[in-house]
Amino acid sequence: MTVNVPDEPLYVRGDGVRLTQVVSNLLNNAAKYTDRGGRIELCLERDAAGIRLAVRDDGIGLPADALETIFDLFSQAPNGRERGPGGLGVGLTLAKRLVELHGGTVEARSDGPRRGSEFVVRLPGPVEPPAIAPSPALPPVHAPRGSLRILAVDDNVHLADGLANLLGMWGHNVRTAYDGDAALEVARAFAPEVVLVDLGLPRIDGLEVARRLRQKVERPPALLVSMSGFGQDQTRRRSDEAGFDHHLVKPVDLGSLRSLLEGCLRGKSAGPPS
Repeated sequence: MTVNVPDEPLYVRGDGVRLTQVVSNLLNNAAKYTDRGGRIELCLERDAAGIRLAVRDDGIGLPADALETIFDLFSQAPNGRERGPGGLGVGLTLAKRLVELHGGTVEARSDGPRRGSEFVVRLPGPVEPPAIAPSPALPPVHAPRGSLRILAVDDNVHLADGLANLLGMWGHNVRTAYDGDAALEVARAFAPEVVLVDLGLPRIDGLEVARRLRQKVERPPALLVSMSGFGQDQTRRRSDEAGFDHHLVKPVDLGSLRSLLEGCLRGKSAGPPS
């Protein structure tokens, strides 16, 4: 790995912890998809629009049709599964969201498979260095209009935690569980209003989790959403029969997920019918 930065410091106005998370996620992604002995380069420089930060690698690269979808939640680079867990697009989704909250942009570039990738972040600036103390952290995301108790269930720890992090950025109170037994235990104590469940759980699968949440939990969730890599009619029908309200196909569309949560919030605000 090589690091190329200017001699003088470049200041931006933002949240230092979140900007560190952006760089960390981009570097982790590069390491995930670069073979041993490969090269990763981090470059920071001024450009006409502000500050440009780029993370380049000579790894597996990306086809042209993946350059936009790679930022989608749960998206994964081609051939990524054979490299084990972790390269699930959650980190890139968070990085993109955090950069946009700072008024910046992020884009993916690649000349094609096996020809490496480059992720370019542009941030407004540079700004004058602080006289006394660093700039204050960013305010809470969106100043949310309401908050839901949400339980995210997936046996992939990276994926569940990444989804929980994203939902927390949207202003919600989130818990995670990594198998069906744990999901039921957390649900009894946490009384979630929304439960997002991966269908392919070990031991007790997502369908059985849904049945037990509907039948055996004192306060069943108002919204029960299944998540699966399969979207065939048979899968959707089984989800409906198990008690799910909605079925989302991975990679999950963030707009669809947010719409479901906002609908639940509206119903919560309206309260029970009189």
